Amino acid sequence: MDLQQFEIKILPLKNKIYRLAKALLNNTNEAEDAVQDIYLKLWSSRKELEKAENLTALTLQIARNHCIDRIRSRNRVQFSDLIDNDESFSSEPSPYEQTEQKDLVKNVKQLISELPEQQRIVIHLRDVEGLEMDEIAAITGMTENAIKVYLSRARQSIRKSFLGK
Repeated sequence: MDLQQFEIKILPLKNKIYRLAKALLNNTNEAEDAVQDIYLKLWSSRKELEKAENLTALTLQIARNHCIDRIRSRNRVQFSDLIDNDESFSSEPSPYEQTEQKDLVKNVKQLISELPEQQRIVIHLRDVEGLEMDEIAAITGMTENAIKVYLSRARQSIRKSFLGK
């Protein structure tokens, strides 16, 4: 893969890589650093990237693994900020509705951050990134059935906690 192919195929994935890194690392600056490190890894392994069937899945798998390595190196796990922008609502709601929406997003983020690691990863990849089950399977190394189970449990846990509040 030459520079031009890399720019066409890999560079457009920057936002997905960043959102995943930010969700896993829970730190904007660390996520930005991680994206740079991930791009260096991708560039150095560009010959192997040519052989990939699903380049997006492979790239996100490399990003996920890099972030998990960073987390393990600091001996703690933090996940949150799964939604990039709290103000992602299309119409201009009233100040009361804005506050209510921000509280809702904050509560859902908190509930997601309390999920077990596998559930957090799966719900992020499916509901935030919008990936298909086969792509999530390629990234996580799980079977599609396991992904469905984790996703179902995560959603049930969030629903139960949210409605219980």
